[in-house]
Amino acid sequence: MRISARAQRIEPFYVMEMAKTAAAIAREAAGTDQPMIYLNIGEPDFTAPPLVQEAAERAIRDGRTQYTQATGLPQLRERISDWYARRFGVAVPARRIVVTAGASAALQLACLALIDAGDEILMPDPSYPCNRQFVSAAEGRAVLLPATAAERFQLSADKVQDAWGARTRGVLLASPSNPTGTSIHPDELRRIHGVVEGRGGITLIDEIYLGLSHEDTFSHSALGLGDQIISINSFSKYFNMTGWRLGWLVVPDALVDVVEQIAQHLFICPSTVSQHAALACFEPDSLAEYERRRAEFKARRDYFVPALNALGLQVPVAPDGAFYAWADCTAACDRLFAGRSEYNSGMQTAGSWEFAFELMKRAHLTVTPGRDFGHADTARHVRFSTANSMAQLQAAVERLRAVLA
Repeated sequence: MRISARAQRIEPFYVMEMAKTAAAIAREAAGTDQPMIYLNIGEPDFTAPPLVQEAAERAIRDGRTQYTQATGLPQLRERISDWYARRFGVAVPARRIVVTAGASAALQLACLALIDAGDEILMPDPSYPCNRQFVSAAEGRAVLLPATAAERFQLSADKVQDAWGARTRGVLLASPSNPTGTSIHPDELRRIHGVVEGRGGITLIDEIYLGLSHEDTFSHSALGLGDQIISINSFSKYFNMTGWRLGWLVVPDALVDVVEQIAQHLFICPSTVSQHAALACFEPDSLAEYERRRAEFKARRDYFVPALNALGLQVPVAPDGAFYAWADCTAACDRLFAGRSEYNSGMQTAGSWEFAFELMKRAHLTVTPGRDFGHADTARHVRFSTANSMAQLQAAVERLRAVLA
C-alpha cells in the first residue's frame, strides 16, 4: 500500500514510546508501596464540575443530540463572547467565534483555511509538537526558531523580522506555552504582530492555557491587539473538559464563512452534548469553582518549581501559566549516571531521554523528555506536569530526592 507523502512528513510522537514503557513498569509496580506517579500527562486532574455534568445529562434526556450549526450553538458563541468581555476586557463579537471539535480541530481549520503548499510558518523551539504537525498536514512547513531562556522560550519581533523569507506566511505562537508554561510579554507580542501585519502575514496564537495564567502581566488575550489576530482556545484546560473534545476559534470577519464551509465538510459540527454542557461552564458557581482550581494549580507550581530547583533540576524561567515545569536535567544526569561506564567513557551522552527512562525504572515516576518539543537544547530539558494532586507532587519530590542523592 502506498502511503501519502503528507502522512510521511508527520514526525513520530516519541512520548508514546515512553507511555508503553511506563505502562509495563506500572503493571509491575501495582500493589507495591511505590506505584507509578504520572507527571507526564498534560491534562487537569480535575473533571467537569457538577453543573456541567448535569447539563450534559439534561441534554441527553431531553433529546438535544442532533447536529448543530457547523459554527456551534449560537448561545454558546454568545457566552464565550461575554466571557472575553468580563474576564479579559476584550470585545469579541459572537459572529467571529467558531466552536470546534477541540483545539485540534480549530488548528486544523485555521491551517487549511490559510496555508498553501510550501508556505512557511515561524514557530518557537521548543513548542508543542502537534501544532507544527497541523502546519505539515496542510502542506506547509513549520520553521522552528531557537528560543532561549532569556527570551522566555518565546519568539521575539527581531527574530521574526530576521527569519521572514519569500515563503513565510506568518507565525504560530502559544501563550502560555506547552512545554514551558511561559507567556509572551504583551509588549513583545504587540511588536511581533506589528512585524507580521507589516509583511501581510497572519498571526495565529494558541491560547488554550490563557485561563490558567497566574501573573497579572500575562493575563491578557492577544485578541486585544486587533481583529486580525486568530486565536485558538479550548474547553480542555481551564474548563477541565479534555475528553469532551470542544474548543473554539476566533477569526476575522472575512474568514468566518471560509472556516464554516471547511468545518461543514470535515466535522459537520462539534459534539452537541458537549456544547450544551459547556453552556454551564459560564454559570457563576462553575466560574467560582474554576477560579478555586486555578488557585490550586498556582499553589502546586509554587511548591514544585522551587523543589525542583533545590534538587538541581533547574527551571530557567518560572512558568507564569498552565501546569508545566521545563527543567534542565544536565546536573541531575551527571549525578544519576555517575559511575556508569558507557557514559563516563564518552560512548554515550545522557540527556532527558535517558533521564526519563531511568526515573521510570528507579523511582516509578513518569515525566516527558524534551525530544518531542523541538531541537534547540531540548535534549537537556524535561517537562514535568503539575496537573496532579499536591500529595502526588510531594511524593514525586521525595522519590527524586532519593534517586539523586
